[in-house]
Amino acid sequence: MEKSDFKYFVGVDISKKSFDIAIIEGDDTASFVFDNSQKGTRAFIRLLKNRGIPLESTLVCLEHTGIYGRLVIARLLEKQVNFCVEMSLRITRSLGIQRGKNDRLDAIRIARYAAKNHNEMELYRPVPEILEKVNALLKVRDQLVRFRADLGKHPNELKTFDPELGKHQRHIRKTTKCLNDEIRRMEGEIEALVLSDERLNTTVRLATSVTGIGMFTALYFTIFTNFFTRYETPKQLACYCGVVPFEHTSGSSIQKRSRVHHMANKTMKKQLHMCALAAVRHDPELKAYYERKAEEGKNKMLVLNNVRNKLVLRVCAVVKRQRPYQKSVA
Repeated sequence: MEKSDFKYFVGVDISKKSFDIAIIEGDDTASFVFDNSQKGTRAFIRLLKNRGIPLESTLVCLEHTGIYGRLVIARLLEKQVNFCVEMSLRITRSLGIQRGKNDRLDAIRIARYAAKNHNEMELYRPVPEILEKVNALLKVRDQLVRFRADLGKHPNELKTFDPELGKHQRHIRKTTKCLNDEIRRMEGEIEALVLSDERLNTTVRLATSVTGIGMFTALYFTIFTNFFTRYETPKQLACYCGVVPFEHTSGSSIQKRSRVHHMANKTMKKQLHMCALAAVRHDPELKAYYERKAEEGKNKMLVLNNVRNKLVLRVCAVVKRQRPYQKSVA
């Protein structure tokens, strides 16, 4: 069905315990509230049918709310409803200046956003189950790594400034050892999952053929792009990762240097930063590039960002061609 053929637009504002919906039918808008539960999502679909609203002519728009939207999304997928999941910032900026805020108003604004922008919106595509499983394990591993890092901060201060507390450092070392064991076990589960799926294994193998790209960065690439399908050009993906600088000038009074935008996937940006540091050490071509630009007096962080950009382009290229990266021969 063409996006221009939608006749009904439904905005959904989701919270932990409930979700508000707003239905736009022509010039009329109706609002309802349901429990954020299996029973509530069934009642939502039943309401649309009772009001004579054909699902095939309806576009549902949800604001991205992480795990709170899982039940609603699952029900919409089950009923094959056309729907989109949009960033809250995109919705807010599209509607201009707004006064007042509550869940009912937010649902109405989301519905109006869908009615106004439906031709440009991308319909939701479910993430394969294997990526859902890997993503869940990656989140647990990240939490464990953060806990370990917190425990490892300032290890010598207790001994120096509070010897009494310093005597108990062994408890921290024991906990750190347990965390290390759990992290290794979690990484083993992730590797086993990757090997169990041919498509995921192939994608990770291709991405990691690029010097500097490790398995976890390759997995994040795959999860966030749904097997590299959620972008049209490599530059779009690089922009999403926050490694594309944008010009910031206006007439003759504002002449600031180009810089990356703060709206980006912070996880990918952090991963690519570490990958770039590894690449300028172990990839002869990128190492020579980095050293040449540094000798020319270029800002080192700017050069490092250029390396991050190059890594994104290389990963996109190998996945598109389905051939591992081949290092250039000097």
